[in-house]
Amino acid sequence: MIEQRIRENGSVRIDELAVHLGVSEMTIRRDLDELEALGTARRVRGGAVAVGPEPFSERHRHNARAKARIADRLLDLIPDHGTVAFDASSTVYRLATRLDGARDLVVVTNGLDTFQSLNGKAGIVATLTGGSVEPRTGSLVGPVAIRGAEAFLFDAFVCSAAALDPSLGSSEASLEEAEVKRALSSRSGRIILAVDHTKLGTRAQARMFGLDEIDLLVTDLDPDDRALDPYRVGVKVR
Repeated sequence: MIEQRIRENGSVRIDELAVHLGVSEMTIRRDLDELEALGTARRVRGGAVAVGPEPFSERHRHNARAKARIADRLLDLIPDHGTVAFDASSTVYRLATRLDGARDLVVVTNGLDTFQSLNGKAGIVATLTGGSVEPRTGSLVGPVAIRGAEAFLFDAFVCSAAALDPSLGSSEASLEEAEVKRALSSRSGRIILAVDHTKLGTRAQARMFGLDEIDLLVTDLDPDDRALDPYRVGVKVR
């Protein structure tokens, strides 16, 4: 059951599992240790995360309702003209499918699915960074993707993350993904990070943004939810 939840949500927390399954936290820790030994999960402080990058189709199904709520909150943050960057995450893909009514907006992305959802929409010029397809995630990475990302100046970079820790900041499932996001963010006026609640208090492989680098954090939680308190010192929460 724990392994299935990790596959579906991308991460689990020890305290939540203990309550849900009616067992002690020590039992959950032993189970997570066994899953890590089997190579199906990686232990992190307070829980565990899925091992390695997941295909886009898998990520798209995780926490669909939460991601839809986040996408709705992001909509009014996107200008109807100018230039913005979107990452290849399934959360931002949901935003792209809802985006409409732009007047003269250029959207640059390293996500093939995101590009396809935007291509042909009135008032939007969808542009790919170029690059090599990462076979596990379907996103574009590598030197060409980085050069393409650095060729623009963006009003904002809208992205998600594999994990978000109040001390370590956001992190990604692979170094290649992190490098392209770093290139996109380096040319952006502001960084908008969108993550669902299951990613809070977790960490992944490649370090990305410190909280002081993020201009706005958007989640599926109520902005006053106490689970967001550890993040308020370094970033504005919405």
